[in-house]
Amino acid sequence: MVTVLILLIALGVLGWGFYRARPFGKLGILAWLQSVVLMAPWLVFFGLFAAGIYLNLAGVLLLLVVSIGLYIFLGGRLREAGQDLAALKKFSAVTDAPPSSEEDLATTGANPDNAEADAAPVEKKVEPVAAVREDAMAIPADDLKAIQGIFGSDTFFATETIPYQNGAIFKGNLRGEVESSYSHLSAVLKERVSDRYRLFFVEGPDGKPVVVILPSTNDPKPTTLVQWNIALILLLATIATSLETAGLLLGFDLSMELGRVREVLPIASGILIVLAANEIGRRISARYHQARISPPYFIPTWQIGSFGALTRFESNLPNRSVLFDIAFVGPAAAGIISLGMLIIGLLLSHQGSQFQIPAEFFQGSILVGTLARVVLGSALQQPLVDIHPLTVIGWLGLVITAINLMPAGQLDGGRIVLSIYGRKVARRTTIATLIVLGLASLVNPLALYWAVVLLFLQRDLERPSLNELSEPDDARAALGLLVLFLMAATLLPITPSLAGRLGIGG
Repeated sequence: MVTVLILLIALGVLGWGFYRARPFGKLGILAWLQSVVLMAPWLVFFGLFAAGIYLNLAGVLLLLVVSIGLYIFLGGRLREAGQDLAALKKFSAVTDAPPSSEEDLATTGANPDNAEADAAPVEKKVEPVAAVREDAMAIPADDLKAIQGIFGSDTFFATETIPYQNGAIFKGNLRGEVESSYSHLSAVLKERVSDRYRLFFVEGPDGKPVVVILPSTNDPKPTTLVQWNIALILLLATIATSLETAGLLLGFDLSMELGRVREVLPIASGILIVLAANEIGRRISARYHQARISPPYFIPTWQIGSFGALTRFESNLPNRSVLFDIAFVGPAAAGIISLGMLIIGLLLSHQGSQFQIPAEFFQGSILVGTLARVVLGSALQQPLVDIHPLTVIGWLGLVITAINLMPAGQLDGGRIVLSIYGRKVARRTTIATLIVLGLASLVNPLALYWAVVLLFLQRDLERPSLNELSEPDDARAALGLLVLFLMAATLLPITPSLAGRLGIGG
């Protein structure tokens, strides 16, 4: 039932996307087709499962490879179409001619109410006139005048200045390429006002690019001593809960039998290795991009040791590609290690292995159940299945990683969705995730616990990057598709009837 509901929601999203894409002509349709390609493996995989058709690992990999190839191909066509429209816009500006149609005008993001400014010849040095609203401006007059002077007809033509927090929003028309225009404007801003202000390229409420200038005093703040102490306390608590989880898996309560601590060290160490791999990967990526992040705030739990860690950025990120890299590398490292331990554990499992678990447990995850069916075969039809301890550790690691990849708020999954699809889609997926967790909490108390954590700690989206308009490349989008697919396959269960047809459980 859950799988069918997800399929219906996905098809509804695709239909709504096509309706929204049609007014934008060729560009809109190409962008919509990219969305279809991204969702196709999900739809095929879960659709076949819902129909009772077993798809092995080779089939899943083939789906992903074909999807990635088509996505990259459509991305190239989309860029070509965008370059054609940009060239048309530039030609129209030079010849003092408007765009050839209303569709072209809408697609280029030009301002219909400012057609005269849009038609300004590129060769002439046209000084933009940014009308200032009469509201009180927090920026000093001299600084404001210097900031207004950075705009031009070949980068961003500012037409209106609006007070915003301690800075200002500049509305107008983007005339040049996003990355080159941002680089030029930020360099000129630094020349004129030093490091006192930051320039952000973001999408306005009307979907058009705007420039936001904020004082550098608004930059993210470093971690305080109190916050460091909280992080240390949570780390110690997570070590304790990981040891306790290992004891419960072995059939005893460690807090009541502390003398058996050596018995729990292998499993607890495996859980902590997965957590450490996530943090090390995240920090290596952050250091590579010269970004600063806070210490990890681990979330301890008795059930699986930890729900992972929450972190915040202590510096502005240059663009969405950097946001993707930092959010992706950590879970990728943890996921690869967990998946490796799971597969090795399944291969080492045999009659007489240390753990005996009911075969129905493998119905709790599409990914784990599928891999177990491939490796263990008919052994899953027995009431109890003997498995190696690495299987349990890998499974727990995948669950911890998948929880952090849920597409919500400032979780790694939420940051990945934000980096690839933008702020509007990220808000919607956050709301959808909270709704799904709320429904799942009716049968699983862990879902309620995590929904509360999200609602009170991580529901807000990550603050904008300096250049929010430049999108990540197709390779990053494809990798994002892969990790989100694995997240869903890890957390979604197999229905008992379908598991029976697949030979999982008695």
